[in-house]
Amino acid sequence: MKLLVTGAGGMLGRAVVDAAARLGHDVVAATRAELDVTDAGATRRALLAARPRAVVNCAAYTDVDGAEGDRRAAAAVNAEGAGHVAAAAAAVGALIVHVSTDYVFDGSKREPWLESDPVAPLGVYGETKLAGERAVAEANPAHAIVRTAWLFGAGAKNFVDTMLALGTQRDEISVVTDQIGCPTWTGHLASALVDLAEHPQETGIHHIAGAGQCSWNELALEIFERAGIDCRVLPATSEQFPRPARRPAYSVLGSERRDPLVLPAWQDGLAQYLATRVTA
Repeated sequence: MKLLVTGAGGMLGRAVVDAAARLGHDVVAATRAELDVTDAGATRRALLAARPRAVVNCAAYTDVDGAEGDRRAAAAVNAEGAGHVAAAAAAVGALIVHVSTDYVFDGSKREPWLESDPVAPLGVYGETKLAGERAVAEANPAHAIVRTAWLFGAGAKNFVDTMLALGTQRDEISVVTDQIGCPTWTGHLASALVDLAEHPQETGIHHIAGAGQCSWNELALEIFERAGIDCRVLPATSEQFPRPARRPAYSVLGSERRDPLVLPAWQDGLAQYLATRVTA
């Protein structure tokens, strides 16, 4: 199958390109420099030239705090850009697999969020990603929208790498205990995204993230234990570390789909990522 990946130079995009190639697909890897999704005309021309059967849209503005001060830039990629990709895919009869976020929820539940739960993002990043979901659904009926969470992987700054660096520099570190979510390794998620691209009948919204849940504090503890780093992890609250953007307190994702795609436990994803860092 011919598969086009937007945002192919990013952390998730790279993993999707690798997963698709490993499975024998004909992959068109479109980096931001090669395809600016904020340009509707350029996006349409690129897809008309490639004519893929499916598109995995990994292009995104992911700076959660930065979005608070630059809504226009975030919306250009996450909202309008997503719509451009979906419309261009529709023009060539292609399915679009679009990546969204747990941040479309306000974190007020204390049990996993399901696909049909009401959305109420707390910040600009979540608002623009939600607008992107709606733009994709409107532009192309052949769509699979994948909400995921707490991504980490090779190719870009992420929480795991940050902790590994700090753990070697400090004797102790404070990490919040009042934000709970599902850490997700890009290697696991990428395979699921390609699976959806192979099954165009699986349309609609999907919640796909690392199985299980933890706080950022618990994730830091697991990172140090698995990496053999001697660094104390102290409890902290979000109020102690004010950020421009509010984060949902509880954004664990569950699914009500009849046959959902289930990723391995987040601990397994962390172990595999750490192994790739050692051997890279």
